[in-house]
Amino acid sequence: MAKTHRFFSHHAHEFLRVAACTPVASVGDIAANAAATIALAKRGHAEACDLLVFPELNVTSYAIDDLHLQDAIQRATDAALAEIAAATAKLKPVLLVGAALTKDGRLYNCAVAIHRGRILGVVPKSYLPNYREYYEKRWFTSGYDVVEDDIAVAGQIVSFGIDLIFTASDLPHFIFHAEICEDFWAPIPPSTYAAMAGALVCCNLSASNVVIGKSRQRMLLSAAQSDRAICAYVFSAAGPGESTTDLAWDGQGMVHELGELIAESARFENDPELLVADVDCGRVRQERMRNGTFHDTARAEGLAPGSFRRVTFEAKPDFADVGLRRDIRRFPFVPNTPEKLDADCYEAFNIQVTALAQRVVAAKAERLVIGVSGGLDSTHALIVAAKAMDRLGRSRDHILGYTMPGFATSEGTKSNAWALMRALGVAGDEIDIRPAAEQMLADMRHPFADGKPTYDVTFENVQAGLRTDYLFRLANQHNGLVVGTGDLSELALGWCTYGVGDQMSHYAVNAGVPKTLIQFLIRWCIRTDQYDAETDRVLEAILAQEISPELVPAGADGALQSTESKIGPYALNDFFAHYIVRHGMAPSKVAFLALKAWEDASRGRWPRDFPAAARTAYDLPTIRGWLEKFLFRFFTISQFKRSAIPNGPKVSAGGALSPRGDWRAPSDGTAKPFLDELDANLP
Repeated sequence: MAKTHRFFSHHAHEFLRVAACTPVASVGDIAANAAATIALAKRGHAEACDLLVFPELNVTSYAIDDLHLQDAIQRATDAALAEIAAATAKLKPVLLVGAALTKDGRLYNCAVAIHRGRILGVVPKSYLPNYREYYEKRWFTSGYDVVEDDIAVAGQIVSFGIDLIFTASDLPHFIFHAEICEDFWAPIPPSTYAAMAGALVCCNLSASNVVIGKSRQRMLLSAAQSDRAICAYVFSAAGPGESTTDLAWDGQGMVHELGELIAESARFENDPELLVADVDCGRVRQERMRNGTFHDTARAEGLAPGSFRRVTFEAKPDFADVGLRRDIRRFPFVPNTPEKLDADCYEAFNIQVTALAQRVVAAKAERLVIGVSGGLDSTHALIVAAKAMDRLGRSRDHILGYTMPGFATSEGTKSNAWALMRALGVAGDEIDIRPAAEQMLADMRHPFADGKPTYDVTFENVQAGLRTDYLFRLANQHNGLVVGTGDLSELALGWCTYGVGDQMSHYAVNAGVPKTLIQFLIRWCIRTDQYDAETDRVLEAILAQEISPELVPAGADGALQSTESKIGPYALNDFFAHYIVRHGMAPSKVAFLALKAWEDASRGRWPRDFPAAARTAYDLPTIRGWLEKFLFRFFTISQFKRSAIPNGPKVSAGGALSPRGDWRAPSDGTAKPFLDELDANLP
């Protein structure tokens, strides 16, 4: 396989390619099962897999009952393991296969780790089900107390016990553990302890017959274990060919990571299946560093990285560009299915409404004061305010909305602002800020006052500052609260005027919501009939507008000032913010993920209803250029604004930027280490 720059390698970014394998079983025909195992191992090698997880007892088949106790079956199993090891000696993946093995006159249900002809170690099943349709204690001995032992397998003496973690000497993130079926149905699965001892990927070799609703239960347990143990979890269940004397099998395979479903197999298929996915061990590692409770629990349980035996092997990574077998969401703040999207929009919207209503009550405010520009952010803040007043049982005319046209306010946004205020039934008014702005610019001896078209940052911020100054004084006059409209994306980029400007308010209701999510929240309000038809019509018109601060007059060509042409596409900036703020990822990895998410415009990675302008492609130079600008703005020039932001609710698990919440950083920091890392690791 050809070498390539490390930037393009999934290994270089701490990804691990895993697969849940579903061979076609042959009841008790061990030679056929060995052949099926080898065939899938070869497929896994061809697909550059690092780790293959087979079902429980796949070498013998699970449902052979008392045949497990036959000498012929046991001897054939040992021979089959030797054959599998020899046949896969030149293959890349580590195999976790299921087999029943004897030791000291006892039979154990085991996971056997095999790599490049070597049996790495054997993990016995801890918990044996012996209820309803299960009779495992009839045949097997529990391994829950087997530690620091060894076992003879296929002519090799190898480590044996539940205290084994397997780790690659040349890939620090390749650290895995194995448990078997019932183990993860137990109140405390063995993988919980293994994760606290350092395993990043936990694997389950399962038989797990199927009954109605059981696939959902497996999914729930796998998701919960990956979330609670802060790990990736690979689950493989027995499928076609298992005995259906009294039971049936569906071959469910799945991969979860930190509670999120990464990949899921088909079920009830007749053919062997290899469910391949790249799990992000770096994300798991970062999450554990952030979660002090995880490490406190490990210490309380006496678990440290050395508390499990480490079985080492050499993975021999080739750093080839084999792509990424994982769907990277273009919009990480936005759920990627309609069901989750609706549920999350409901929660996000009601978090904002509830938080604002509570602040009104706590402040004993009579009114809310809000500047309504006709843009996305003020629109969303206004509809949240309207719903908050509804919830408090107050008339919407207790909301004082002001449109404040400046030097570049377009007739379209101004008319939309008025239409929205009328449709919602709030108390609307207009204050023309141009005379006051002209006076201030003249007092400052700004060139614009002498008729020169000097549209610098001073010119822009005189307008932004005056608007907020008016709003605060109006709030004083009417015993009101100024509702902030700025969003999470603007806070990340510093795209807000400091002090008496749009960075400041009495309550920043949008501060936890990124720009991409705001668009979906407004669409959700339309789709779920939160308001009347006239309000919906205005909201649709506002969504169709170009995002612009409208502080600089249109050019000779009539083009309006464009926010995204200045600071970059919000879709990319929100992507960068999510992975840097929430996950602490290195910029080069963020660039890698962005490339995988955005390099192909034809792939339907965007959720429904997303604006057509976002359905585009970005190449690596473009991503790098905007990422460099994001890093500079985020780490060097805008933290002082975030250090002084007003109160506002955290909305997304993707993170917030309040210094009292998710994000604490020095106001005089620098982007240099981040820009240097990007330079050092991009091709």
